[in-house]
Amino acid sequence: MEIAKNWKDYEIIDMANGEKLERWKDIILVRPDPQIIWKCKENPEEWKRQNARYIRSKTGGGAWEYKKALPKSWQIKYKNLTFNIKPMGFKHTGLFPEQAVNWDWMIDKIKSAKREINVLNLFAYTGGATVACLSAGAKVCHVDSSKGMVSWAKENVEASGLANRPVRYIVDDVVKFVNREIRRGNKYDAIIMDPPSYGRGANGEVWQFENNIYDLVELCSNVLSDKPLFFLINSYTTGISSKVLENILNLTIAKKHTGKTYSGEIGLPMSKSKLVLPCGIYGRFEA
Repeated sequence: MEIAKNWKDYEIIDMANGEKLERWKDIILVRPDPQIIWKCKENPEEWKRQNARYIRSKTGGGAWEYKKALPKSWQIKYKNLTFNIKPMGFKHTGLFPEQAVNWDWMIDKIKSAKREINVLNLFAYTGGATVACLSAGAKVCHVDSSKGMVSWAKENVEASGLANRPVRYIVDDVVKFVNREIRRGNKYDAIIMDPPSYGRGANGEVWQFENNIYDLVELCSNVLSDKPLFFLINSYTTGISSKVLENILNLTIAKKHTGKTYSGEIGLPMSKSKLVLPCGIYGRFEA
């Protein structure tokens, strides 16, 4: 497992009973997490510091319960990257801190390439990977079906001082966009995708991970350049092994290009503890 252990503005303070106690700079949040099935709190007194707690509803969804004043948004940093944090209606804050392990990997690959790298970021959300790749000197095409998420990504790029870097923001269904890029003959040296387990595109297109991920990766192989730098699939889909993502890359990208494929888990450490929270899986191809 790769662990995102280089944060200063984020930490898990404690976790138990299906919840994690997190510090986002100066704000303390409690959010549910299905992986936390143990019951023992290691730092019970710390839970009194919480600013807000997300409580799930038995009928679906949920809502924030505010214990202390909470700003509508605030910023946190990861190394030289800056992100705008906003508590959302479905427990999210607009950032997945465990993705720092992937950001570090991308940045290292791009800087080591010693050439201009053109990146395609699909299901790009609020642009964590976009910001990371721009900071490393790459060109990025940022694609997401949500106009609000794309606007948020622009805010993060600007907050990180990267607004003058070459970036395109596209609000569109990922499959439709990639098909258009194939017809245009556009190519990318690196592709990143973080598809949802289930979702709908800008015009109601249905996406289901198990049914669609292989076809999408195969489709994206047609927009890779002759010398691709990397291909990353990230997933939070329950029940899917990281080895499945590696198998897909072996059956598609690795058949056309020379490189290595591997996969694994990503996680977050709990401060002053041996505990690590599993947060997702990845599959990677790299030249």
